[in-house]
Amino acid sequence: MKKITVLISGMHCAACAQKIESSVKKINGVKYSNVNIATERATIEFNEKVTSERKITNVIKGLGYGVIKENLVDKEREHREKEIWNLKKLFIASVILTVPIFIISMPLMWLGITIPYESLILLLLATPVQFIVGFRFYKGAFSALRARTTSMDTLVALGTSAAYFYSLAVIALPSLGDSVYFETSAVLITFIIFGKWMEAVTKGKASEAIKKLMGLQPKIATVIRRGKEIQVLIKDVRVGDIVLVRPGQKIPVDGKVVEGYSSVNESMITGESIPVEKRKGDTVIGGTINKHGSFRFRATKVGSETVLSQIVKLVEDAQGSKAPIQMLADKVSSYFVPAVVLIAVSSFFFWYLSGQTFVFSLSIFIAVLIIACPCALGLATPTAVIVGTGKAAENGILIKSAEALENVHTIVFDKTGTLTTGKPVVTDIISIGKIGKKDILRYAAIAEKNSEHPLAEAIINRAKKSNIKVPDPKSFRAIPGQGIKASFGKKILFGNRMLMKKNRVKVNDEDRIESLEGQGKTVMILALNGKAVGLIAVADTLNRFSSKAVRRLQKMRKRVVMLTGDNKRTAIAIARQLGIRTVLAEVLPEDKEKEIRRLQSYRRVVAMVGDGINDAPALARADVGIAIGAGTDIALETGQIVLIKNDISDVVTAIDLSNYTVRKIRQNLFWAFFYNSIGIPIAAGILYPLFGFLLNPMVAGAAMAFSSVSVVSNSLLMKRYKKKF
Repeated sequence: MKKITVLISGMHCAACAQKIESSVKKINGVKYSNVNIATERATIEFNEKVTSERKITNVIKGLGYGVIKENLVDKEREHREKEIWNLKKLFIASVILTVPIFIISMPLMWLGITIPYESLILLLLATPVQFIVGFRFYKGAFSALRARTTSMDTLVALGTSAAYFYSLAVIALPSLGDSVYFETSAVLITFIIFGKWMEAVTKGKASEAIKKLMGLQPKIATVIRRGKEIQVLIKDVRVGDIVLVRPGQKIPVDGKVVEGYSSVNESMITGESIPVEKRKGDTVIGGTINKHGSFRFRATKVGSETVLSQIVKLVEDAQGSKAPIQMLADKVSSYFVPAVVLIAVSSFFFWYLSGQTFVFSLSIFIAVLIIACPCALGLATPTAVIVGTGKAAENGILIKSAEALENVHTIVFDKTGTLTTGKPVVTDIISIGKIGKKDILRYAAIAEKNSEHPLAEAIINRAKKSNIKVPDPKSFRAIPGQGIKASFGKKILFGNRMLMKKNRVKVNDEDRIESLEGQGKTVMILALNGKAVGLIAVADTLNRFSSKAVRRLQKMRKRVVMLTGDNKRTAIAIARQLGIRTVLAEVLPEDKEKEIRRLQSYRRVVAMVGDGINDAPALARADVGIAIGAGTDIALETGQIVLIKNDISDVVTAIDLSNYTVRKIRQNLFWAFFYNSIGIPIAAGILYPLFGFLLNPMVAGAAMAFSSVSVVSNSLLMKRYKKKF
């Protein structure tokens, strides 16, 4: 299977996107096809053995659209700027020609002023508007007709042509009537072009997140080759190159420091404002800014492999994907245009046969066609997704697919490494014999010095912090599931109750041990020469944001669940500290996925938060998988949402932003449906004669342009979103 993303030029509405998508899906070997009207991109997955990229692009071109395959970000910017400039030129030209048409047809007519050859002057002014400014609509309508479908261009071309050619017929055959309606078609085209121009400008603003991310990467790098410093383009940096970075410069690619020392501002990647110190062996990320010192690093990831490039790709993919709620809009738009044409024709005949004039019936026909353009419907979802995913990226949250934008009910947290730091520390040292705490720690560290157990690391680290010298034991033997047997002047036993019981060591401090275990701590007993002398408690400490994040989610009326392989007593102790009521403990890694499935059986939308490695099956099973990554070690393949920082508070932001985006999508769809539901009956004359002025096609054109711009503007309001935690 191969996946490609192409930029498509010439799309004007949701019906265009629907037409391309359905035509590509019909190609044998195409597994997936998604066309996004807001980003003007198509994402297609196909079997290379069955079909080819050329065949797919030829099908799209055959429908009358352009296809751009390379340098999408640069080409998209270029294409959008060109589109905005062209629409601006067309609008200005249209206004220059339409204003005199309007003045002659309206104010002068109301004042009873006539000018010589009025109809011919109107014809001369209206013709360039109709066929030069309005050429894009004819081209789009013809392409749709050739593909045996309809689009927004079909509606505009039919509506404006009806007004223009009727007026032309009146000039040629005066017996048909004495009024021409060139102002109707000219003003309509001007309004629609204005709406398209504003739409292009606002859509450009919606995708600014990608531009910001791309702008982080420098264009040139200084590399050391054959002992000389040379400057090369970023694309020419190779893996293994030694790259020199001076104060104030951006780091060009990912790598590992080999020489020098500095502090680096990584806020654009991690969101952390405090610069991070970098010395030999540390990892640096392309796009981040070197602050004070100079250093050299070996390039480990270049081009599309860098963290920044992967983030850009993830954001692009998310912005091009569809939210589940969009399926409804797609289904409606596929039937919408033919239905509108039918309503327009039926309205024309209803009014004409009920005794109204041909001109009145024609204006109804035009108004219905124009007011019903499904632009707002097509833009409702993708614009909100673009702004939402862009805003998330700014906050260090990568939403990989719009499918992750769900109203989550239940959030399941893995315990170790998610709610806790995943790094055990010594919390208590208790003497139960005649030796002091320092000696208890020293003997325990000697016993654990050659051990690879995570708890051993906690004890060794505590000894180092206490400036205790830890010599090697004379003898050492690890007993799995129990502890350590060692010797250093004395016989050392260090482990759990089972180890003490097996070696007939009496421990009289059971109450204190149980008390510590009740606090979620692991207790180890130290015995010297067969006598218990001390206790050391080790615990995996809570992530500093865990408690606040859980409380915030509960305030948002979300059900929070803790899932862990730990024993029940420890799990309940940790849950109690966090205020989590539902605990699923002693769950094996392979059974975590089953627990997620069980929670889903209650018909709830379930999110799973984990480290993206041990929790991969559970993350994949959840409706929304949230993987916690850290800088360069992002678990890109597991969760639908990836948190770049090891900051659990970002779970709250991800859920909140997801809910906010879904809310905006619903608002947009409501207004788009509401607009068409109200607009079409009004244009068809249902309120006539109370609001006869609303039947004017020019009013319909202005309303149609306003609806598209208002939907996109509503999505742009999301840019004001601020983290609540």
